[in-house]
Amino acid sequence: MLSPTNDSMTSAERRAGAGLASIFALRMLGLFLILPVFSIYAKELPSGNDMALVGLALGAYGLTQTFLQIAYGAASDRFGRKPVIVFGLVLFAVGSFVAAMSHDIYGIIGGRVLQGAGAISAAVTALAADLTREQHLTKVMAMIGSSIGLVFALSMVGAPLLYATIGMPGIFALTGVLSLLAIFVVLKVVPAAPAIPRQPGWPSFVEVLVHPQLLRMNFGVFTLHLIQTAMWILVPSALVSSAGLPVAEHWKVYLPAVLLSFVVMVPAIIAAEKHGKMKLVFNAAIVLLLVVQAGFGFFGSGAYALFFWLLLFFVAFNVLEATQPSLISRIAPAHAKGAALGIYNTTQSLGLFLGGTLGGVLVKFSGPAAVWLVSATLALVWLGFAMSMTMPTPRARQPSV
Repeated sequence: MLSPTNDSMTSAERRAGAGLASIFALRMLGLFLILPVFSIYAKELPSGNDMALVGLALGAYGLTQTFLQIAYGAASDRFGRKPVIVFGLVLFAVGSFVAAMSHDIYGIIGGRVLQGAGAISAAVTALAADLTREQHLTKVMAMIGSSIGLVFALSMVGAPLLYATIGMPGIFALTGVLSLLAIFVVLKVVPAAPAIPRQPGWPSFVEVLVHPQLLRMNFGVFTLHLIQTAMWILVPSALVSSAGLPVAEHWKVYLPAVLLSFVVMVPAIIAAEKHGKMKLVFNAAIVLLLVVQAGFGFFGSGAYALFFWLLLFFVAFNVLEATQPSLISRIAPAHAKGAALGIYNTTQSLGLFLGGTLGGVLVKFSGPAAVWLVSATLALVWLGFAMSMTMPTPRARQPSV
């Protein structure tokens, strides 16, 4: 047992953070691994040259997520976190195997819809909040958020190599197997959730739905993931056509950009937390995201330019992805964390869906410049909301047990 004055994380907290971060990471592979290669693979499929359908396949994952995140979050408040998480992982695995066996873009869209039905993000982050004391919640949520950024980065590097080795069906099958492995982690690695009094129901849902600070965070995660998905309709083809890199060599751009981004991101978050400058770093990341969209739109030609803008994007994305789950869990009322995180992840999923579908439609009918313009406009609006955001103050610390 730790003494009440001991401020270090307990072994159970470390195990919970690492286990839940790995679950999140394994599931997010289903989204991220296809981003760097799917728009190129789709050209081999019937109707695969229709950019609207390609965008729909990328975004379909977010469609069912959008409809089910709130239900999963509320269900985890009522029935418990772990049963909901396991159920979602099973659905995700089924969708992965359906996509792996499909031979046209419509079958892949159906598999992606099923993948999205495993909408466990809210339940996972709520369980992390259940298992962690307030003074360590930022660390655990940062572990989860960073795992998303890390998996995204590794996917950018590994997907081209996997695609060259096992093809797109193999990538889908791999994500299904990893999802089944994540069930083992949930049941055997992650500690059991404590008995916490919860007040599920419509009043709690309305309370977090109209919360001014949560509304700002929800718009932010919507914007971030819309931009992220829309970008990857264009980036792989740009690396082929503008930089002259075949798909199997895209890692040569992604890997150094990813590694350098973490060199910048990790010290920035640590310093911001230590010196109370989280709002400054958070808003700076949004500004950087805005600059990246303008940079791709006006100066995104050639290998060096693409590398530079990707580096800045990874820095902004990783900072924002690592900090937002922690902020949501600290702002939300204790009795409605599942509902709050359900709404948060719903808006995230809506961004994923619209990023793919809207991006594909814009490219098809208005050209690539329209994607960068819309993304930059959304980032600017987000910055306006974030400037008026109030960062949460730490709650009273509780003694370790």
